Amino acid sequence: MDCMVRRRLHRVDNLAGHGRHAGPAATMRTMTSTAHPPSARSPFGDHLRHWRQHRRLSQQGLALEAEISTRHLSYVETGRAQPSREMVLRLVERLGVPLRERNALLVAAGYAPMYQARPLDHPDLAAARQAVDLVLKGHEPNPALAVDRHWNLVAANAIVPLLLAGVAPWLLEPPVNVLRLSLHPEGLGPRLANAAHWRAHLLHRLQQQIAATSDAQLQALHDEIAAYPFKEDEADSPHGAAPASHIAVPFALDTDHGRLNFISTITIFGTPVDVTLQELAVESFFPADAQTQEVLGRLRQAA
Repeated sequence: MDCMVRRRLHRVDNLAGHGRHAGPAATMRTMTSTAHPPSARSPFGDHLRHWRQHRRLSQQGLALEAEISTRHLSYVETGRAQPSREMVLRLVERLGVPLRERNALLVAAGYAPMYQARPLDHPDLAAARQAVDLVLKGHEPNPALAVDRHWNLVAANAIVPLLLAGVAPWLLEPPVNVLRLSLHPEGLGPRLANAAHWRAHLLHRLQQQIAATSDAQLQALHDEIAAYPFKEDEADSPHGAAPASHIAVPFALDTDHGRLNFISTITIFGTPVDVTLQELAVESFFPADAQTQEVLGRLRQAA
């Protein structure tokens, strides 16, 4: 679920893909991106070439960014030269490679991974987990949830389950995928009052995340939800823009309490050095009108 008024901590880019990708300079020449990422056992040069082409950079463009010669970069890609650890880190930084994939490139080059991927309940991440819990709890009576990079639910506050009446039980079995839950015909899909706009918005968001991460699992999720049927009427076209009165694409949900309208913010960790934290996003929903605010207050009292 996602209505994009974004809140950032420190940096404006989020390499895990939940935020806007800070891409290469616009002056660089573009290349055709490869369709599929290399396997874990592929040589470092294959991984490097994949990310360079995925970022639509020529060898010359990347060499200029990394301050190395084009010839040396070509030798690294073809396996004729072995990059140092420092060179690997410089290249992945210039390419904006997410932390998880940076580890894969380090291993492919013969070096140990640099970034840990501890679960959120690990003692070392206690402060981060506490911060997430405080955001979720403190946002009540408004709904808020945390997701990983594949949009699987990590945590939610007490209001979120109150909005899921009528959802098929299998969609609520772990791991709960929030995008699937939002658009599936047995999920919230039939109750979306602006289904076409919301669907188009989520698919566009997912495409941006795929472009940032080159994640095959996200591509599969995109293809799955793009095939879901959805209701559409003249006032809800996937090709048109949201009404000019909207400051963001709203999340409009028909419930037993009437229509609820939300906008939301996304919170990410700004300078993570742990894979899990980089891939975590907290979405906080806010009532977009007085009726929604009043209903949420009543739901909290009844909970």
